[in-house]
Amino acid sequence: MAAGGSRGLLRLWLLAAAAGLAAGRAPSCHEVRTAFQLRQIGPLKLVPDVPTAEADLQICQDRAPTCCTKKMEESYQAAVRRERTQSIQALNFELKYMIVGHTTAFQEAFESFLRLAENRTRSLFETAYRPMAKEAAEPVKELFTDISLYILGADTTVENAVLRFFDSLFPLVYSRLINPGITDLSEDYTECLRLTRQDINPFGHYSKNMVTELSKSLWASRMLSQALSLGTEVINTTEHAALTKECSRALVRMQYCPHCQGLTLIRPCVGYCLNVMRGCLASVSELDMQWREYISTLEYLTNEMAASHDLEMALMGIWNSINEAILHAQLNGPQLSATVDKVCGQPKQQEGNLSSGHIVPLKEATEAQTLVLAHASLNNKRREFINYMKRSRTFYASIAERLCDGDLVMRDSSTCWNGEDVVESYTSRVVSSGLKAQINNPELKVRGLDPLISTLIDKLQNFNQLDAEKAKLKLERWASRDAGSGGGRSEELETSGDCDDEDGCQGSGDRIHTAVLCCKEGRVTASGGGNLNMTPSSVPDILKDKKTHPENRNEPKPTVRKIVTTTTASTVKSSSKHSVTGNGSSAALSSSLVILTALAVLWPCPP
Repeated sequence: MAAGGSRGLLRLWLLAAAAGLAAGRAPSCHEVRTAFQLRQIGPLKLVPDVPTAEADLQICQDRAPTCCTKKMEESYQAAVRRERTQSIQALNFELKYMIVGHTTAFQEAFESFLRLAENRTRSLFETAYRPMAKEAAEPVKELFTDISLYILGADTTVENAVLRFFDSLFPLVYSRLINPGITDLSEDYTECLRLTRQDINPFGHYSKNMVTELSKSLWASRMLSQALSLGTEVINTTEHAALTKECSRALVRMQYCPHCQGLTLIRPCVGYCLNVMRGCLASVSELDMQWREYISTLEYLTNEMAASHDLEMALMGIWNSINEAILHAQLNGPQLSATVDKVCGQPKQQEGNLSSGHIVPLKEATEAQTLVLAHASLNNKRREFINYMKRSRTFYASIAERLCDGDLVMRDSSTCWNGEDVVESYTSRVVSSGLKAQINNPELKVRGLDPLISTLIDKLQNFNQLDAEKAKLKLERWASRDAGSGGGRSEELETSGDCDDEDGCQGSGDRIHTAVLCCKEGRVTASGGGNLNMTPSSVPDILKDKKTHPENRNEPKPTVRKIVTTTTASTVKSSSKHSVTGNGSSAALSSSLVILTALAVLWPCPP
C-alpha cells in the first residue's frame, strides 16, 4: 500500500504540475538547481534562480518562461553523452568481464602449457641425447617462441616453425649422434647439412606428422585468440561510439527538457524512449546478425579445442615427435652418411673408435597429474564462458530495450513525458530496431551507418565467413583423411597436400619429402622403389643451385636435381666412420635392420 500510495501521490503531483504549466504559472527552479547539482551536470551558477524568458534555446524551446539557458543545454548535451557511455558500459560489464577473463585464462593456460612442453623437450635432450643437449637448447627455444607467436596471431606458419627447427636439428644429430667423430663443423658444412635435410628427409614422416598434428590444434587456438581479441574490440568500440548531433539533441529533449519546466521527477514514456534509443543505436543494432554468427564461431572453436585438436595435448606431444624423428635418423645413419658425403663432402674426423649417441629409452616425465588438473580447470572455464556467450546472442538486437528498462522510464505510472508534455500515454508510432526501420522514426533522423560500426561489421563478417567456415571444411577433410589412412605407406610418404597457409603450414609441400630412404640388402633405396644414383660431379651444381634460393618457405624450392631414382642396382659403400656403432657398415646395417624390425620405425622397402 505504501508503494502504491507513493506512486499515486507522484502521479497527482505530476498532473498538478502539468496543470499549473498549462494554466500559465511559472515553474519553480529550486528542484532544477538541486538536480543539476546532484547529477554533476555543470556549474550551479548556470541555473537561474527564477524562470526567465530565454529566447535562444535550441532544444528545449517549447515553453516560456523556463528554468533553462543555452549554457545549460550545452551542459545537458555533454551529460547525455557521458550518461549514454556509462549506461552501455554497465550493460557491457558482464559480457566484457567474461571475454577479458577468458582471454586472460586462455593466455595463462597457454603460457603454462608452452613452458611445460618446452621443459619436457629440453629434458628429452638432456636425458637421452646429452652429446647435443647444449647445442639443441637454442633451436628448441626458437621452436616454442615461433609457436607462441603463431598462436598470438603473428604472420608465420606452423610448418615454417617446425621445418626451421628440423633444419637446425639435423646438423646436430648428424655430427653428434650419427657421426660423433666430426671435428670440422664449419659454417659452410653446417649450411650444407641444413639444405640437404630438405631433400633426403632424414627424419622420415615424423616431421610431416608433427606439422599436421600441430596445425590442427594450434589453428583452433590461434583463431580463438583472434576471436577473443575481436570480441573485446567490438565491446570497446560500441561503448565509445560517438553520438550524432540529432541523437544528442533527442536525448536532451527526452531526459532534461522536462527539467526546464520544473518537472525533475517525470520520466519518458516507454514507447518514446524506445524510439529515441533505437534511433541513437541504429548503427550498433546492425551488429546483431554478425554478432550471432560470431558467437556460433566462438562455440565451434571452443569445442574444437576441447575435442581432438586440444592445445595442451598437442604441445605435450612435441617431445615425443622429436624423439621419434631422431631415432629414425639414427637408425638410418649409414645411408644418410653416404648421401651426405656425396653432397657435402667428407669432414675431418677424430682418430679412434668413437661411439655415437646411443638410443636411450626415454621415460615419460611425471607432469601427468599437473596436466590433468590444468586441463580440467581450463575445460570448466571454457564451458562457463561459452554458456554465457550463447546467452548474449541477442545482445545488440535488444540493447535499446535494455537501456529503456529500469528507472529511465515510467512503467508503473499512468503519466509520462512524450517529448513535449506530460501525458497519460505515448501515441506516436514505435519503430523496430535496425537502420532501415528508422526511416519512420518520429523522434529523430538517422542519416546512415556509423563508419566505425561498419568497419566492425566487416571484421566480424570476414572472421566468421572466411576463417571459420573455410577452416571447418579443412578440419573435416583432415578428419576424413586420418580415418581413411589406415597406416599405409602411401599416406606416410605423401607431401603435405591439404595443409596450406590458413592451416598454419605451406601449400607447396615439396620441402618435406623429396626422397625417403630405406635399407635393403646393403642398398640405399628411394621411396619409389629405385636406388639413389649420384656422382661426385653433381655436388657443385647442387650447392650452387641451393645457394641461389634464400630461405623463403612460401616459395617452392628446387630439389637436388642430380639425385635421381633409377631401376638399376647400386651399392652404397659405407666406411666405419659412418656406422651407428662404429664397427663397420655391415654390422651397422645388420644392427639397424634388427632394431628396425623390433621398433617398427622404418617403412619396409617394396619387393
